[in-house]
Formats: sequence, structure tokens, C-alpha cells
Amino acid sequence: MEIKMKVKIGVVGAGTMGAGIAQVAAQAGHRVVLTDTNPEQLKKAEQQISSSLLKLTEKGKFSPEEAEEIKNNMAYSTQLSEHQEAALVIEAIVENLAVKHQVFTQLEQVVSPTCILASNTSSLSIASIGSCLQDPSRFLGIHFFNPATLMPLVEVIPGVATSNENTQRIEELITSWHKTVVVCKDTPGFIVNRVARPFYGEALRIYEEGLADFATIDWAMTTIGGFKMGPFTLMDYIGNDINYTVTETVFAAFYYDPRFKPSFTQKRHMEAGFLGRKTGRGFYNYQEGSVAPAPNRNEALGQQIFERILVLLINEAADAVFMQVASPAAVDLAMTKGVNYPKGLLAWADELGAGWVLERLESLFAEYGEDRYRPNPLLRRKAREQSKFIL
Repeated sequence: MEIKMKVKIGVVGAGTMGAGIAQVAAQAGHRVVLTDTNPEQLKKAEQQISSSLLKLTEKGKFSPEEAEEIKNNMAYSTQLSEHQEAALVIEAIVENLAVKHQVFTQLEQVVSPTCILASNTSSLSIASIGSCLQDPSRFLGIHFFNPATLMPLVEVIPGVATSNENTQRIEELITSWHKTVVVCKDTPGFIVNRVARPFYGEALRIYEEGLADFATIDWAMTTIGGFKMGPFTLMDYIGNDINYTVTETVFAAFYYDPRFKPSFTQKRHMEAGFLGRKTGRGFYNYQEGSVAPAPNRNEALGQQIFERILVLLINEAADAVFMQVASPAAVDLAMTKGVNYPKGLLAWADELGAGWVLERLESLFAEYGEDRYRPNPLLRRKAREQSKFIL
């Protein structure tokens, strides 16, 4: 069966991401069933969606009648059996392989043979999740970004067993939801969570070396670099528990490659319960009456911090292309649409010159002797040939 608009969509998991994905599908005109084993979580999801639609109506995105129609497209249930008529079911539950296997094993017994099954996982292997299915050719990753209703990017990740036909169907369907789709290889972190690791990791490393404090590093990346959020502000927004877990997962999945080594600083904050905004304290204090620390606005120091983090981001983007994770255009699209970077990293490299980037990486590698700073072969090639990533 070919997936068409207005078919029934299922979402499993009524947390923030699941509710957001369900709302996106309902806004596209689909009938949507959102399931969760916790009735209270379903009530929260329904309230989240109603509140979101009210805000969108107030902003003129929808008329009150359209918002009501979207709400009427939604159904909520604690039973997976409600997905029996779905053409696509997207799972958005805890990042635990055993739990996901349990859910998909049950789902496969409920849905039709033509139903496509997908996971919103951000860090687990698509092949490993789909291995529990009798027909893994209909399984793939569909990774939305938080908040799903606002962030335009969706990574579509076929596993080694996924059929090309099903990948194409999903690419067309998600594009019809007014999302920007990039298709990428099933490797740890996919595009965004892989390429973005140095934004957090190198910022933490700079802090741990005593070169600058949190506020100064954030100031350098926003004021000099043009990023919308500094790394520590962003980690506090995401949650140190979530951000650290993704880093640790990617690190282990890459066979402990030093490029992805987690930080003790972030681990200690997580262990102390300093998770960020949601707990009132992370790298910064968000409690009432607290005063934000002032950065050291030394331009030379700020430029040094910005360049050090930027060249590592560019090196990681080059590695994603070198290892055939995605095309240069897809990598840049993912980073600008998925995490709002001010420029595509490879376009940025073209602007600065691959030789300029390579020189700074080689200087860091010579000073530290650590593999986290080793320049990628594709970057070396571009510098030698004086050629560009984006043609």
C-alpha cells in the first residue's frame, strides 16, 4: 500500500517529543492516535497540544476552526491495538533498546503487513532496534528535533535492512508535512548529534583547562561566532542528563573514539542534579534572585575560543561526508535547520579556506597530541587541492 496524505498515523509515547510529532501529523491533516501506557501522561500530552494550538491560533497560524479540526484529528489511548489501521507508527519512548524491542514486537502483531514502523531515536542504532522485527525492511528512523512543531529538520535514517521503497515513501510523506528532510546513514548520532558533539565537548574542555568560564565561552560563541545560544546555555536548556547521555552513547558507539569523549564536569553536574533550567540550576543558576555571571569580554580570548570550537565542528562535518554519512549539502542543511547554526559548517570552511582550518587543527594536534584534534583526510585533501566542499 502506498502511503498517501490523510492516512492514519500512530505515535507511541506521549512525552514532549511524542506529543509534538503527533501534533505535526494532525496539522498535516492526518488522523492520529497517540498511545502511552500512562493515562496521566496522555492527559498532559493533550493539554500540551491544546496549549500549543492556542498559541499558534493567537499568532494567526490557524483559525479557531482549523485548530478545532486538528484537535478532532487526535485520539488518545493506552492500547497499542489502536494502531491496527495505521499506515505509519512512530515510536518516541525512552532510549532503551530492550524496551523498544518489546514495543515493536507487540506493534508488529497489531499493525497491517504494509504499515511502516519507525523510531524517533536520537542515538540508538536503527539496525539494532529493527532486528526484533520479522520484517525489518519496513523499519527506519525518523528523527525529529525538539520542539517538533517548530524545528524544521527531520533526519530519515534507513537501516541496512530497510527497503529503498519504504525510505522513499517516508521521505515524501515527511516532506509533505512541511518539514526539511535529510536522509543519512545509520551511524552513531546520525548527522546532527554526531557533528554537534564538539560544540559541547570542546567548550567543556576549554573550561576544564581553565582558559575561560561558562559565561565567557558562551559570550564568545554568541557575540563573536553568531550562534543563537552558547554551549553552556544550550546544555542547560537541553538538560545535562539528556546531553551527557547522548555524548556517552555516541562515544561508546564509536568504539571510544577520543573525539567524542564525555566530560567529567558535565557528569558531575548531572550527578549533583544540576540538570539545567528544568531543575533551577545547571551550569548557571536559574533560581529567583540569582544574578547571571558577567563574561570576560576580551576580544582576543573570545576569538581564540570561537576558532577552536569552530574548526573542530568543521572537522566533524568533513568526517561525516568522508565516511558517507550524508552529502555536504545534507550535512550543512542538517546543522542550520536542526540546531540553528548561523552557517553551514562546510560552507563556513569554504569561506575561511580549508587550509586555514587545517592549519589551526594541526596546531592543536601538535600541542596536545590527542586524536580528538586529528584533521580529517577529506579536509587535508581540500586544503591540498585548494578546493571547496560545497560545489
